Amino acid sequence: MTEQKGLILINTGTGKGKTTAALGTAIRAWGNGQKVLILQFIKGAWKYGELKAIEALEACNGNIEIRPMGDGFVFHNRKEDEAAYQNKKELAARAWETVVDEVMSDRWDLVVLDEVNYAIHFEMLEPEKLLKLIKERPPRLNMILTGRYARPEIIEAADTVTEMTLIKHAFQNGIHARKGIEF
Repeated sequence: MTEQKGLILINTGTGKGKTTAALGTAIRAWGNGQKVLILQFIKGAWKYGELKAIEALEACNGNIEIRPMGDGFVFHNRKEDEAAYQNKKELAARAWETVVDEVMSDRWDLVVLDEVNYAIHFEMLEPEKLLKLIKERPPRLNMILTGRYARPEIIEAADTVTEMTLIKHAFQNGIHARKGIEF
């Protein structure tokens, strides 16, 4: 294997930290002079802390960019509001068009597809499309795929897979998400 071969990394599991780990790697790549794009499938309704941080880094030299392309949470019972689900599905389809264009542009050294595993799990995106893109991407491109429920065939296509496991979370004790910790 050569160091020029791009790697596929997956951060999955029920625990906290999948996006945070991906962003840490993105910042590491940026710090090493690489061009980094972070595309977020689900996030978009809130103004997350990472948006300000990445935008500040982008202002430094333009080699890192983050684009939230969703409209917020996907709830586990999507049939509860079919119209909202269809809207999320349309947003994911538009996001996917952007993903393909950006991945195949060969402009980036690292592309993070944040929450792409959720988009597949909730049937907003077909896993075959992701697998095809992984195979056809520029050979040097590194990709990080985040989100719960990574499918076995996508795990098989990856070089490195990390599963974050929930042991305990403050939410279980009624403590709501905190600014600077969860968002």
